[in-house]
Amino acid sequence: MSQSVVPSTGEERRQAATQAAKDAEKSAPKELDALHTEHGDTTIADGVVAKIAGIAAREVNGVYAMGNAARRAIGNLAQRIPGSTQPSVTGGVSVEKGERETAIDISVVVEYGAQIVTVSEQIRENVISAVEYGTGLDVVSVDVNVSDVHLPEDDDDAAGSSDSDTLR
Repeated sequence: MSQSVVPSTGEERRQAATQAAKDAEKSAPKELDALHTEHGDTTIADGVVAKIAGIAAREVNGVYAMGNAARRAIGNLAQRIPGSTQPSVTGGVSVEKGERETAIDISVVVEYGAQIVTVSEQIRENVISAVEYGTGLDVVSVDVNVSDVHLPEDDDDAAGSSDSDTLR
């Protein structure tokens, strides 16, 4: 007598294909790089990348401040509170990160008289160099948003208002 074979269902075929793919993935050699070695993986938090990028951007001549006016105003208020923390180096920096690469958005205020295109290019170069060296991640893009230009009169106005406050 012949044995009858029951055909497999669509779900059973999908499960078998999924299991075969998992088995093939395990047996395939793992792509190795600085962050993924045969001895283990290194994971870097978004905040680490943001701090490195923020510090690198601040080092560029012509950058007066990081972030937009609202973020800077909130930061100034927070600094006046007794016991508050140091100013954040991640202000004005936003990061999207994968396992091996990252994209960074930076918002800056440029000093009046600085060439915005040159400052932006120097920010890109500095941030890419610092992040790739510091983390091993590939930086795929650094988008620079110039949110304002700092005028010399702005310093005079701030100094004049603080002087008048102390005279009262």
